[in-house]
Amino acid sequence: MSNTISSEDQKILVAHTAIDKLIAEGLIHSGMKIGLGTGSTAMPAVKRLAEYIAKGTLKDIAAVPTSFQTSIACEEFNIPIFSLSSGRINGSLDLTIDGADEIDTKKNLIKGGGAALLREKIIAYNSAVFVVIADESKSVKTLGVNFPLPIEIVPEARLSIMKKLEAYGVSMIIRDGVRKKGPVITDNGNFIMDIKWSAHEKINPVKLESELNAIPGIIENGFFTQKTPRVFLSRASGIVEEF
Repeated sequence: MSNTISSEDQKILVAHTAIDKLIAEGLIHSGMKIGLGTGSTAMPAVKRLAEYIAKGTLKDIAAVPTSFQTSIACEEFNIPIFSLSSGRINGSLDLTIDGADEIDTKKNLIKGGGAALLREKIIAYNSAVFVVIADESKSVKTLGVNFPLPIEIVPEARLSIMKKLEAYGVSMIIRDGVRKKGPVITDNGNFIMDIKWSAHEKINPVKLESELNAIPGIIENGFFTQKTPRVFLSRASGIVEEF
């Protein structure tokens, strides 16, 4: 008999463990401003937070969602939502909790598999504390080899961007929608371009995060290196590690 748990169960486990521990430590508390992430690991965290609000353990929470997906979940679970520029939030957050597509040994991230990287980065980088929750499949030695780096781009600039990216020796593709003809359109009305490096390529995500954004037409890329997160990582064995 196997003693391992599925990837989906790992996501629920790490979400619940992180929320429970952060509340126990007082890092999530009544009256706080909290950013809520997007994706299959972030959603159980949103639901867990809602359970504490419903019980009255947490009161007067102001949430800033990173996507329409998260906004709809917050509405469903009765979590009050605000924009980052609202008077209550005033441009900064106490804590943001979100998932990741890849995490390296230095806690650099790739995010954007759900096409929400622009808002995710704005919210994470304007938070006092950034918490990342993930299952063990997201832990890698080198970013951008197994999972592509998402880049949010202005549609009109797609060909000029691709020509400039040729110098980086990457493969690249405009992401197509699922059950939709044509490209994915982000919550901000842009395209997503996914790029990958070869396995033998040594890349510097810190340098590339700034360098790629200097290309005209690239709005933001999915490297997250400027805000070191606190990471909770679930294992198939049923344990959650923190680093």
